[in-house]
Amino acid sequence: MKFKTFMAFGIPLIIAFLLFFPYKHVIAFSYQDQGELVAYLPLKSKKNFQIKYTHSIHLSDVLESYRFSGRQIKQTELAFYDFAVGMPSNAEGEEVFEEKDGTYFIKNMNRSFAYIDLRLGQVRANHRLVYDEKTYTLADFIKPGTWVRISSEKISIWEQLKGVRING
Repeated sequence: MKFKTFMAFGIPLIIAFLLFFPYKHVIAFSYQDQGELVAYLPLKSKKNFQIKYTHSIHLSDVLESYRFSGRQIKQTELAFYDFAVGMPSNAEGEEVFEEKDGTYFIKNMNRSFAYIDLRLGQVRANHRLVYDEKTYTLADFIKPGTWVRISSEKISIWEQLKGVRING
């Protein structure tokens, strides 16, 4: 009797647990207003990533550097080529402003976020995710114009099946 009860209830519970238990650490891209997973990139041991895009006014690349710290995302650096609308003109607080070979850097940044909201560019932005020395064009995985929330998440097998895995 115990074996039949286990087979009837235990096995389905174990399968459900394995299917829905969040275990894989990822950079998650979710619909900002719904929380539904759109795409994800599995994280290795490396905790740093970058968002690279083309600025819509001065048409040069901007590189934002981040690091995961627990469930928080810390911005650590900003690199850009032109002072224009939307770009900082100096560092704040403990940050350091540098210019090297025509590139402007704000280093030693320590700005924390629970998540980053981003509207994927439709025309010029060409948003890219840089992780572990590989660059992924986000429009290859997420429809341009989509408003996404970037966060550090642990996801289950079920969520992996529903989202689009970002890979090379």
